[in-house]
Amino acid sequence: MAMSPAPQVLVVAGSDSSGGAGIARDVETLCRFGLRAALAVTAVTAQTSRRVVAVEPMPPALVESQMRAALSAGCVRTVKLGMLGLTETADAVRAVLEDHPRTPVVIDPVLASTSGRRLLEGDAAAVYRRLFPLAALVTPNVPELGLLAGGPPAGDERGAIGQAKVLLAQGARAVLVKGGHASGADAADLLVTPEGVQRFVLPRLAVTLRGTGCALASGIAAQLALGRALPEAIALAKEWLHDLMAREGSPDGG
Repeated sequence: MAMSPAPQVLVVAGSDSSGGAGIARDVETLCRFGLRAALAVTAVTAQTSRRVVAVEPMPPALVESQMRAALSAGCVRTVKLGMLGLTETADAVRAVLEDHPRTPVVIDPVLASTSGRRLLEGDAAAVYRRLFPLAALVTPNVPELGLLAGGPPAGDERGAIGQAKVLLAQGARAVLVKGGHASGADAADLLVTPEGVQRFVLPRLAVTLRGTGCALASGIAAQLALGRALPEAIALAKEWLHDLMAREGSPDGG
């Protein structure tokens, strides 16, 4: 009796030559959950641990071909989107996703690097908004949420929930507001859906680790690929990331 192929997560994102973020972090995360990654590389970047040196976007047609080849094998259970690089790439990605409406999509809206370099040409927020209706989940941090909602970063949970509802009105089905950029003793992530708000709270760690946004989104995508419901997928991925940061994070300011 033939065995069923192992489930895969299709990662559509840019490479990071330092290995700390982007596809490198995505693949590492999926391996830790026992899953394989299929890849569609949107851009090749030269980075150090502190700054982006150069970015070379891939041709949009090549990104589309990578996605279609991966999906044609029939093993992809979820798709994780990260850095897109070009508006035309986002259009190509959307065309592929529209042909696979039953495959859950997790969007980590990468608008800029940690050092502040823009990683998407044109109106980055508008580009990601066009993808919202195709996604099971969008995972912005507080600054990204403000840009996507068309306002400044929210100063409190009430403001963040209000901005997340703007994204719902733009077509998103669920928004996970990551609380890592906030302050306080606890790190609270907020899942905002048309049905209400759910909080995921763990003690805040006084450490830093590159690529945590990539890791969380890929962790959630992995759990969805394994058949978890969205709230459980978020909880499991957040707990795993918290443990990873406790083991491998660098002290703040270090």
